[in-house]
Amino acid sequence: MRFNFRHILPLALLSTGCGVESSLPEQSEVGTGVAGQQEQVGQQQEALSMRWLPLLEWLVEAGEVRLLGDFTREHVSGDIYHYSVRVQVGPDAAHDVIGLHRVVREHFAWQPVSAPESAFLVHGDAWDFQGAFMASTLTTAVPTEQSFAVYLAKQGVDVWGIDLRWTQVPLQTTDFSFMKGWNLGTHAEDVGKAMAVARRVRTLTGSGGGKMNLLGWSRGAQVAYAYMSAEAREPALKRHVSGFIPVDMVFKFGPEAEAERQAACERAQAGEAILAQGRYEGNLGGPGAGLAILSVGQGALASPNTPAQPPLPPLPYGQLGVTLGAATYSFISAPVPYYHFAAGEFSNGSLVGLEYVQAPQFFDFLASANPYQSLREQVEGDALQCGTNSLPYDDHLKDVKVPVLYVGAAGGFGAYGEYSAKSLLGSKDVTILRAQRNLDRAAEYGHADLWLASDARDKVWEPIYKWMKKH
Repeated sequence: MRFNFRHILPLALLSTGCGVESSLPEQSEVGTGVAGQQEQVGQQQEALSMRWLPLLEWLVEAGEVRLLGDFTREHVSGDIYHYSVRVQVGPDAAHDVIGLHRVVREHFAWQPVSAPESAFLVHGDAWDFQGAFMASTLTTAVPTEQSFAVYLAKQGVDVWGIDLRWTQVPLQTTDFSFMKGWNLGTHAEDVGKAMAVARRVRTLTGSGGGKMNLLGWSRGAQVAYAYMSAEAREPALKRHVSGFIPVDMVFKFGPEAEAERQAACERAQAGEAILAQGRYEGNLGGPGAGLAILSVGQGALASPNTPAQPPLPPLPYGQLGVTLGAATYSFISAPVPYYHFAAGEFSNGSLVGLEYVQAPQFFDFLASANPYQSLREQVEGDALQCGTNSLPYDDHLKDVKVPVLYVGAAGGFGAYGEYSAKSLLGSKDVTILRAQRNLDRAAEYGHADLWLASDARDKVWEPIYKWMKKH
């Protein structure tokens, strides 16, 4: 349910740490439409808003951002709630906008628990924070609790995350010239601003101002590497990260992956040519980076036996969705051999389903993809993997000394990402977590299995949580 942001943000975010006691009812009660109750809630919100506006202004100034509104609070499971808000992070109020999320346990309505342990999550291509880290809240195929962010929150972790700028672009957009300058550095700066806000809010809500674990998945790991390099130039007191968790991504290929490095060089060259032609959205396959993904998901949910429409391959939507998951490498210029989202189930050599993810669950995941994405950061990502271009995002990685946990999926980037964590960073505390089954790469744990698989909690999430607690 949505509330007037001016009224509710100070209450929802600031009240615990500042000693306010509120008898506001649960969200579901507010939505009942009882006039007297709504009026009472409105009066309480107005009073609290006036009381805490100076603190709100302090918060905004500290984060160098402007809070735009669309603040939401959603019940997830048990005492776990999900907050989200849109945040302006640059001069362009229409486009320099990110989403900021918090998933946390509550003592009671609007009162987050004190949570000393925290994590900030950065998604990758196509999917935003909720699609990547809270996918179980977007499907009825699995329990709501079956997602990474919810799992961490249930363990008492204060979970924060970002929706990168391109996730906020409306479907009806046709002019993408505003994306021209968006790159890995842009997103890294946005992560820094979002973490500054997160830490200030944590202080105000009783969880302390300690540094946070930074986790980046897929392209989000490249963004996170870029942020870590930039943060390393800052004085210790201005740094936000206590532990770094890059998940299933290559920042730079090691010497053992020369063929993959050369392929990255070819992709980077092709991407530069597209940018030079004036297209700043999409990917190497064309504009509308996520449109094909979400259309496959929607088609597989609504008409699984109906052949897909061009330009998609003429397979039934259901079969196409499963194939996109288990044989992702057949649809893209695969960055590593047999790269795939989800491990396939095979019978007599034929793909018959997904091994660790239910098909409806995966189709909902596909359908939650965002339609558009800025192109330049993808081209820069390929250029970094090529290793021949002079980009600034690794200039200070050797100065990164915080503990590091690299998580790889054997059917995703897997071991190819270990070189970056072990050799590019200055940390002497680097741990490797491999999600694998000791099978052929084509059947191994996939890039998205890390968050979607039925056994991901035991195989991936719990080891990450234990590492966080230890460090």
